[in-house]
Amino acid sequence: MSLKIIWDRYILGKMIDFNKTGFDFDSAGEGMYHIISALYPICRSITGEGVRQTLNFIQQHLPLQQVEVPTGTPVLDWVVPKEWNIQDAYVKNHHGEKIIDFQQSNLHVLNYSIPVHKTLPLAELKPHLFSLPEYPNWIPYRTSYYQENWGFCLQHQRLESLEDCEYEVYIDASLTEGALTYGECVLPGATTDEVLFSCHCCHPSLCNDNLSGLALMTWLAKYLSASSRRYSYRFLFIPGTIGSITWLSRNEAQVPHIKHGLVVAGVGDSGPLTYKKSRQGEAEIDRVVSHVLHHSGVPYQLQGFSPYGYDERQYCSPGFNLPVGSLTRSPFGTYPEYHTSADNLDFVSPEALAESLEVYLAVVDVLEHNHTYLNTHPYGEPQLGKRGLYDRMGGKQTTPESRMALLWVLNLSDGTHSLLDIAERSHLPFGVIKQAAQALAQTDLLV
Repeated sequence: MSLKIIWDRYILGKMIDFNKTGFDFDSAGEGMYHIISALYPICRSITGEGVRQTLNFIQQHLPLQQVEVPTGTPVLDWVVPKEWNIQDAYVKNHHGEKIIDFQQSNLHVLNYSIPVHKTLPLAELKPHLFSLPEYPNWIPYRTSYYQENWGFCLQHQRLESLEDCEYEVYIDASLTEGALTYGECVLPGATTDEVLFSCHCCHPSLCNDNLSGLALMTWLAKYLSASSRRYSYRFLFIPGTIGSITWLSRNEAQVPHIKHGLVVAGVGDSGPLTYKKSRQGEAEIDRVVSHVLHHSGVPYQLQGFSPYGYDERQYCSPGFNLPVGSLTRSPFGTYPEYHTSADNLDFVSPEALAESLEVYLAVVDVLEHNHTYLNTHPYGEPQLGKRGLYDRMGGKQTTPESRMALLWVLNLSDGTHSLLDIAERSHLPFGVIKQAAQALAQTDLLV
């Protein structure tokens, strides 16, 4: 099934409220998995044609601008590195057989390897070989971005079986003056205040880390492009670490507009949803995600900020101190498949992707509707029955929960409490509080 057909089926069922009823999450999960499958074969790195191919694919679905930053450009305390591209690589034994072949898996090559073509004995080859003794059938993912080197990654059982003979080593790669490429999609809203979503697009053939992030962000941006928006939304598809540093160095004037942000990674596995708070700890985004997860009905865990992880550590560096957290499933480095060939198409699922998207949409819904109201009848409790609010609310028969929501919203809408404040204090889901506020506003009890 084509991505267009999946998207058409999905968009017909979407609801601006982000409520699950009428929202085709099954099709959304299929669509995100389709994106992962299409991008899986590409050999990506922090620079090069693999990144451009990936962004070209996403550009078919989003108004994505590709930005090229030349090699040697100073970016904060860093410098944009040389551009790396690879065509082929292999190791042949003395029989002429390819025992390691880049064409079979692009994880076989140490990412950012310099070109090499030589024959050498096993003893000299071994220091350039990387494996996982604890998982002998998996290929590890290794890099050498900022120190020139060459190498190969292979299954440990293959390494153990190598004969003591001469081997032909060949890496057809280039490390030249070029550029760092990143993608940026901005969806203007009613205000210039922004919500930032950021994912890294540099890993080759790793589905959860982080093709799942690319897929979810593409779907989320496509959804929001067809919705009315209070906030403006900025989506960054960047190489890890050096990409966020580069964007921050080039956009310091834009940084103050970012009011909320999430780093999107590892959202396709079966682990519990995990939120790592921003450096601020109690920023609105921290409270929103915590509230959504608490009422989501799915397993989750909360983590405090740490200056180690994904690009949130750049956005949260003390000079910027942006309210940016990270919403994943299993945290990086905590599952065996992380940075190995086992992070493949079988490790992620449409169901997990759809569940992650549902939570992200719920977070957006809270951000979009977290208004602060003023009760127009603050002296005594206004009579709700004569206004029909006790009988029906939002077209549905009221429940004890929704009736309590009406009272909470009326009582705390004094111009100083947001709807999120009220939801947290009442221990009611934000959606119930939002619906109560909308019903009260329709009868002019709130402004």
